[in-house]
Amino acid sequence: MTAARLWLVRHAQPRVAPGICYGRLDLPAEPAASRAAAQALAQALPAEGTTVWHSPLQRCELLALDLQGLRPNLTPKPEPRLLELDFGRWEGRAWQDIDRTALDAWASQLYEYAPGGGEPLRAMLERVWQALQDARRLPCGDLVWITHAGVTRCVAWLLAHGPGRAPQAKEWSAAAPPFGGWTVVPLPAPGEAI
Repeated sequence: MTAARLWLVRHAQPRVAPGICYGRLDLPAEPAASRAAAQALAQALPAEGTTVWHSPLQRCELLALDLQGLRPNLTPKPEPRLLELDFGRWEGRAWQDIDRTALDAWASQLYEYAPGGGEPLRAMLERVWQALQDARRLPCGDLVWITHAGVTRCVAWLLAHGPGRAPQAKEWSAAAPPFGGWTVVPLPAPGEAI
């Protein structure tokens, strides 16, 4: 039996000033917000048969550990493919201080451009696609990914379009769960088309 549903859980509010680029920057989350998110998630998840993967960044790991504290039957596993996009030299800088020409280049070449010399969306979509393929082969019930807004957007794109289509900036969804929130999507079984 494969995972029937994928829970895409966004980490709690990180400790960072508004307007800062922090994709791969390893920031802690607000502890009280993380505990509250874990409590809500622990109550919503099925009683058994759930697997938990999390991004190795501490804001995700904290939520995974808080969840395990409430549900000791869940053993979270760090999964590097669930990391947020790497913004390279842009990390830790205010968005308003990043060169407008570079931002425009990223928007016009969303799929191939490496923002700040970091990771292009193409590479992120590839790694998330591989994680989805592995998730589809798990012999379990539901699967929880404690991750980031960017990974959630990648999953939505991949489930709607598959791995072969490059998104344009105007098509890229801004929708993602709020901090500490989640969305649940069906996870197609191996052999089912995506």
